[in-house]
Amino acid sequence: MTTIKTKEEIKILKEGGAMLAQVLDEVEKNIEEGVTTKYLDELAESLILKMGATPSFLNYHPGGAPRPYPASLCTCINEEVVHSIPSERKLKNGDLFSFDLGLWFKKLCVDSARTKIVGGKGAKIAEKLLWITENSLYEGISVIKEGAKLNDIGHAIESYVKKESNFEIVRDLAGHGVGYKVHEDPYVLNYGRKGTGETLVEGMVLALEPMITEGTWQIKHSSDGWGIETQDGKLAAHFEHTVAVTKDGFDILTEI
Repeated sequence: MTTIKTKEEIKILKEGGAMLAQVLDEVEKNIEEGVTTKYLDELAESLILKMGATPSFLNYHPGGAPRPYPASLCTCINEEVVHSIPSERKLKNGDLFSFDLGLWFKKLCVDSARTKIVGGKGAKIAEKLLWITENSLYEGISVIKEGAKLNDIGHAIESYVKKESNFEIVRDLAGHGVGYKVHEDPYVLNYGRKGTGETLVEGMVLALEPMITEGTWQIKHSSDGWGIETQDGKLAAHFEHTVAVTKDGFDILTEI
């Protein structure tokens, strides 16, 4: 069942979202060749704790997961789509690196993700994939308003991706409600038919997160049991914001 947050709760979520954006900014500054994904995880966790918040992914154990998630940051490189566990693996220039993070602040949860090319420049296909994925997120956000339909979001994302590229949208993963829990209803698809689905109302809080691939949209689990990667080993990118539905449109909560 989709939950509705009060204005006071959305104010708290916006405070937590600004904290999360600051932490992601700092993580992004430290993404460079030779840095391990474990170092970035430890950095993110320490910054969250210093702010008086709590990492929401650490020890998270949803149904079907092999074990609790053992880190605070999800760190995905190249063909890895989401949920990969940080390790001693070192980043290389040209890697397409996605990092996903959530936190609890005053008993409410926010979630956000970004993708960056290590060293700032990579293969043209990686640069285009990053650009298309980020823009598709904002295309989805742009249609949010009270009275719109849930699948208007996925339709906007899908229409943009198809118009601008030959990339694919991962169909077995989606965005979600967020706030009282890490994952709540509704399930926010990144594709869909306009004018269908649940009606959006003021106070809904959604985590939109398009996951776009260079090749096939089909995915598989990695050997660690948590990570998800492309079946064909081609590149994937991921961007995410937590967004509140307002009477007049939307409020992006995970930005400064």
